[in-house]
Amino acid sequence: MRRFRVARLRAFRPSIPSRQSLSLWRADVTASLVVFLVAVPLCVGVAVASGVPAELGLVTGIVGGLLTGLLPGSSLQVSGPAAGLTVLVYEAVQEYGLGTLGALVLIAGVLQLAMGALRLGRWFRAISVSVVQGMLAGIGLVLIAGQLYALADAKAPGSGPANLAGLPKLAVATAVSATAPAALAVGVGTIVVLVLWPKWRRAARVVPAPLVAVALATAVVFVLDLPVARVEVAGLLHVVQPPGGADFLRLVEAGAVAGALGTVLAFTLIASAESLFSAAAVDRLHDGPKTDYDKELMAQGTGNTVCGLLGALPMTAVIVRSSANVYAGARTKASRVLHGVWLLVFAAALPAALGVVPLASLAGVLVHAGCKLIPVKQWLPLWREHRGEAVVLAATAVAIVATNMFEGVLLGLLMAIAKSAWETSHVHLEITGLDEPAAPATGGGTAGHGPGAPGPRRPIRVRALGHATFLRLPKLLDQLEALPEDREIELDLSGLRHLDHACASALGSWEEQRRGPDGNNRQKASSIAP
Repeated sequence: MRRFRVARLRAFRPSIPSRQSLSLWRADVTASLVVFLVAVPLCVGVAVASGVPAELGLVTGIVGGLLTGLLPGSSLQVSGPAAGLTVLVYEAVQEYGLGTLGALVLIAGVLQLAMGALRLGRWFRAISVSVVQGMLAGIGLVLIAGQLYALADAKAPGSGPANLAGLPKLAVATAVSATAPAALAVGVGTIVVLVLWPKWRRAARVVPAPLVAVALATAVVFVLDLPVARVEVAGLLHVVQPPGGADFLRLVEAGAVAGALGTVLAFTLIASAESLFSAAAVDRLHDGPKTDYDKELMAQGTGNTVCGLLGALPMTAVIVRSSANVYAGARTKASRVLHGVWLLVFAAALPAALGVVPLASLAGVLVHAGCKLIPVKQWLPLWREHRGEAVVLAATAVAIVATNMFEGVLLGLLMAIAKSAWETSHVHLEITGLDEPAAPATGGGTAGHGPGAPGPRRPIRVRALGHATFLRLPKLLDQLEALPEDREIELDLSGLRHLDHACASALGSWEEQRRGPDGNNRQKASSIAP
């Protein structure tokens, strides 16, 4: 009887956490604090650069931690507002208004959910890396051009070309201004700290560079009482404005449908591609469970749907916070969820702390982030080894700067497809018998030839190999039309792996022309479709 009671007592004894679980929690809590310190200046900076209240950036970061962080997909990457969408969000807010931003983000989130349900997440890995790098480079260039104005507490003209064209005027205005040099010094000082702080590796592991740079800039501005602009604070509850019916109607007004559709597609494409490419990069940094791309796409779609309902910024998974999470020793998804908790506590308890942060310092953080988006180190090796890919990268970046995000990415995708089609469309002609001498003369001669005339030559044999498409048709016809007119041609197409309709029609026309009216010029032609 005693044994039975002891067994029952043991069965109901509360479990004691093992050393391994305590170690995991300790690592995740530490990593979450590091990610939180990295996320605060980035969330605020992205929001300010996007032309929306600073608190909306924190709202997106909170949703990325508390909601997206709990969902399956990737275990260690962290979501929040990203510099890659700053330019597009700014243009959308200027075009349709702040209230409509939530509607755009909501629709983009629903599209991401649909793509995840259709298992299209894995297909994003088929997007050319050059297009993605060109997209990020173009975003970086536009972001830098716009934030250079914020470094001097000036207002940017608007579009990418206008911002670039106005830089000389900005330099002159800054030189003659009484307050702009102070703001510029704060911004440049922030960039210097961001560059130098990571070189002190021991300290950088404890306190991230963005937090140190913004904290030092804020302290200097406060102590010296510099005349620079600071972040405007409205309060967390005041900035959360769910989109209403009027906001959706504004998107379908006459003349706005095409632009709104392009903006939604750009949100969806860029947010999905950046998140999934970030997931692939994060998977290479750790030995834990790898990303399920379809589930991750649905997690991002869920996060963006909620962000849209709250009227907040769109979210993506970003490599800066994700790599900080991995390098800080995160072991499970608890670290990214806890980082959302710390963001919520900060936004609810200390919103006034944002009001002392200088805008020039945040601009410095974004200029530094924009520079990281430009693949300077990868450009020369890519140019040497894959020149076509380098051209696609550069063309995508230039197109984004010159036009807008959607058109630039679309041009890059079309160029990548055309380049791939050109490279795979190889066709080669094997020509034999072209220089073969005439047959020996016959004694009695033949019809049409006198005694002792050379005999007829054997046909020229032409065998086509490879992929015959319309892209290679001009070269193919040039080679065929250069063959002697007075020789019989045997054309063998059995070596072709692909023969499209344009090439088949052109070769048929060439065959008819070679035969001539009497049909004697060409006696044999093997037109065999692969």
